[in-house]
Amino acid sequence: MPETTDGARLPLELGAGTSEGIPGKQSRFRRRYLLVLLIPVIMFSGAVIGMYFQPPLLRAFYSLTGLQPGGGAETPIALPPNVELPPRMAETMLPSDVIGLARLMPNGDVSVVAAPYGAGDARIADILVSVGQIVKKGDVLARLDNASALQGAVLTAEANLAVREAALLQTRAAVQASRDEAQAVLDQALAAAAEAATGLKRADDLFQRDVATQETLDAARTAAESARLAVTRAEATLARFSSVARDEQPDIVVAQRNVEASKADVARAKLDLQRAVVVAPSSGAILDIHATPGSRPPADGIMEMGDTDQMMAEVEIWQDRIAKVVIGQPVELVSSALDKTLQGRVDSIGLTVGRQGLISDDAAENKDARVIRVLVALDQPSSAVAARFTNLEVIARIDTSGTEPDTGAAP
Repeated sequence: MPETTDGARLPLELGAGTSEGIPGKQSRFRRRYLLVLLIPVIMFSGAVIGMYFQPPLLRAFYSLTGLQPGGGAETPIALPPNVELPPRMAETMLPSDVIGLARLMPNGDVSVVAAPYGAGDARIADILVSVGQIVKKGDVLARLDNASALQGAVLTAEANLAVREAALLQTRAAVQASRDEAQAVLDQALAAAAEAATGLKRADDLFQRDVATQETLDAARTAAESARLAVTRAEATLARFSSVARDEQPDIVVAQRNVEASKADVARAKLDLQRAVVVAPSSGAILDIHATPGSRPPADGIMEMGDTDQMMAEVEIWQDRIAKVVIGQPVELVSSALDKTLQGRVDSIGLTVGRQGLISDDAAENKDARVIRVLVALDQPSSAVAARFTNLEVIARIDTSGTEPDTGAAP
């Protein structure tokens, strides 16, 4: 109680003893006040934890009621990033579904048709196809203006081949004539040797009867020896032509090699002639043409083509969701550019994790996401629709629910 200077006590001030007189009541009030403030924090934390981990009871509740996390919001945060679901897909989406951005492409992807290797500075002379045209492998799609020069090289090579073939015939005829001549020389030498031998015998008989002189006998002997040596020489000459077959004669072998070299020149010239035409690397439809007659072939290819009879979809699935995807699972593809939903099945699953390639319009999204590419084979009705929309961005929903999926690849 306050005191005056003389020691007299004054009455207590109004409310002066509230805090000192009732200390326990204020402490309990503060604890209750803190508890009330913690309730919203605890509820918010529980909601976040439930949405993030989704315990079994929560998943059972969503499965039983058919509800989906974030399904009642215009921008459901529980769905995979980068994907804004169309209303028709969002209405039927299940918690077990896997969502990813995708693009439509022909079977085997788009083939770029470039100018032939070694075309050099050639320009495009003619474009022989149009967008949408179906072609077969090996069909001529365009011609270049180097055709005349390459055709001239072919004619020159063929003329050189004709000259070498004529030289081969000439060499064969010369070798045959030389062989016949050597045979005739041998026959003549043999006849001369026989005559010389007869003369030697006659001279020897006359010398024995003292009719011929020694000089006559010696002359006959010399003539006979000369005739014998001529026969030996003629036989050696003939042996040079008859020891091997005619086509194995050195002169003929050289001429044959010249002919083969000329044939190789012709083949190379004809192969070079293929640099004047652009052919289809595979069968399919022409998707786009990037050049016009008179222009130089672009570095990124003259045209694009692909097998649109069987359309595919390349889906990018985030790495934390790929474990749910199995070959054969049904896939739904939706785009605002299409008036119907496309259907297909998982055809193959990539083996590597890479960066996200399909980027949406959201500037705040994660553009360095790690994804695995999944190929989806569309069914025939969907392929017929998607054939006109190569590279169209779509949203793919893979149904991972159900029993054992079909492990066979879709056709």
